[in-house]
Amino acid sequence: MTGDNAAPFRGGQALAAIVVILVASGLFGVPVLVPLGEGVRGGIGAAAYAVGAAVAALVATGLLHLLLIGTPRAKSFFVSIMLLTAITVIIPLSIDADQGARIATAAGNLLLGVLITGTLSGVLHSAIRAGRLVR
Repeated sequence: MTGDNAAPFRGGQALAAIVVILVASGLFGVPVLVPLGEGVRGGIGAAAYAVGAAVAALVATGLLHLLLIGTPRAKSFFVSIMLLTAITVIIPLSIDADQGARIATAAGNLLLGVLITGTLSGVLHSAIRAGRLVR
């Protein structure tokens, strides 16, 4: 993909992740959960959560690019694959931890998944509409 909309602002997803941490920890006093070893859970740092969100956005961007190059109905495949966001919401809810932390983590993951999917769906729509596909 080429043009202005080819690379979505992945910093936006990282900033959103930091907002999730600030709201969960600062306003509600609950940590965002992450595995720390063999079944042990604990709070995750804002930087690690932000980097994870940026990496997820980068991976999704690469996946979208591959779908645009190799499939006739890239949008259908992409939206189906991005339903993996549901997994990132369900996993924290199934962890044996504080209920507030589980809900905060699930809500944060949902927000980030919707943000990434929405941003890339917009890029996909404009790339297809403008005929900017690079093959």
